[in-house]
Amino acid sequence: MSVTVKDGRLIVRAPLNLKKSEIENFLDKHTGWIEKQLKKSKEMQDTLDSVPALSIEDIKELADEALKVIPDRVRFYAEKMGVTYGRITIRNQKSKWGSCTAKGNLNFNCLLMLAPREVLDGVIVHELAHRKHMDHSAEFYEEIIKVYPDYKKWDMWLKENGTLLIKRMLRSFDY
Repeated sequence: MSVTVKDGRLIVRAPLNLKKSEIENFLDKHTGWIEKQLKKSKEMQDTLDSVPALSIEDIKELADEALKVIPDRVRFYAEKMGVTYGRITIRNQKSKWGSCTAKGNLNFNCLLMLAPREVLDGVIVHELAHRKHMDHSAEFYEEIIKVYPDYKKWDMWLKENGTLLIKRMLRSFDY
């Protein structure tokens, strides 16, 4: 059984044959967590309501800016890490900040231009670390921390604020 909060809605997943009382007991045990998540979701929605959606033009401008900024940052960190890479592509993705293919091609979300530069650098180092470790092992994260000691701080910033950036974009496209 599981419970999640998404867009202000409580979602409970349980086997079909489970008794209602068992589900209620499960929810009672997790009331504190549920209330905290619902509050967070409402705060996110309130913030989103106060921030304008990104227009198609805004997104194009972010992509243009990313094409000017990201290649230099990738080159800088690739040299520092002793790795090579292939093509760099800028996208407006709704679920990823970056990715690295087995061939070393790198993809980055143009919305990173709305985040602090330290967040962008963290994503770049993360993707370049995949040139040494195509997984998320302890060694992979050690590689990141060697080059970017503040990685965890800025990764946390992205986890806490990234949803807002993506939702601003999604509102533009009415997904």
